[in-house]
Amino acid sequence: MSTDAIRIQRQYYAATAGMYDEMHSNDIEHDLALAFMLAAAEHFEVQSILDIGSGTGRMLLAMKVKMPHLRVVGIEPSPELRQLGYEKGLATTELIDGDAMNLELPDESFDLVCEYAALHHIPRPGVAVGEMVRVARKLVFISDLNNFGHGRRISRVVKQCLNFFGAWPIADLIKTKGKGFTISEGDGLSYSYSAFNEYKMLSNACRSVHMMNTTNATPNLYATASHVALLGIKKH
Repeated sequence: MSTDAIRIQRQYYAATAGMYDEMHSNDIEHDLALAFMLAAAEHFEVQSILDIGSGTGRMLLAMKVKMPHLRVVGIEPSPELRQLGYEKGLATTELIDGDAMNLELPDESFDLVCEYAALHHIPRPGVAVGEMVRVARKLVFISDLNNFGHGRRISRVVKQCLNFFGAWPIADLIKTKGKGFTISEGDGLSYSYSAFNEYKMLSNACRSVHMMNTTNATPNLYATASHVALLGIKKH
């Protein structure tokens, strides 16, 4: 991430920290994804969960309510957001500073590693997912955007065609005037991203990968689902 991008992102979260939970209160796609993930966690007898990009810890708190026996830890680089998490009852050992692209944790140190809407804020999401796979012992869970299923039909078709011919990265650079990212009032600095970009990595590391749409879609999730969840079950 460029120095300017880091500065913009940090300033955004510092300025909006007090409104963060209210701004994301309608993210119902991630609530559905969380219910799906916790069902899988119970099925696979998960005892520990690491969450990447935890914000104020909303998902961590929900995990603790639903499965009180869990050991949960969240990684969040914004000190302003972490402080709000502590004020809501999370311990300083449950919401910690860290870099998703360089997790200072041993291999397979958590049963399940997950993220909710964090990867599209990371400049190299594939690196972050590689770290998630490394640290996970049983399950990897992603709930995020699918830019190729987002927008009106003609926009989706154009993006999908560009992606098929390998031209989407160039088109995205042109669209963002060379920056590679966009800035919005409601989401801050973000990158054009599809959770399906990580399918190959997950399939190589896992014995199976399961997918679901978390917003309305046709059976062709890649083409029509704006938000998706991927669950990777590791090979052993």
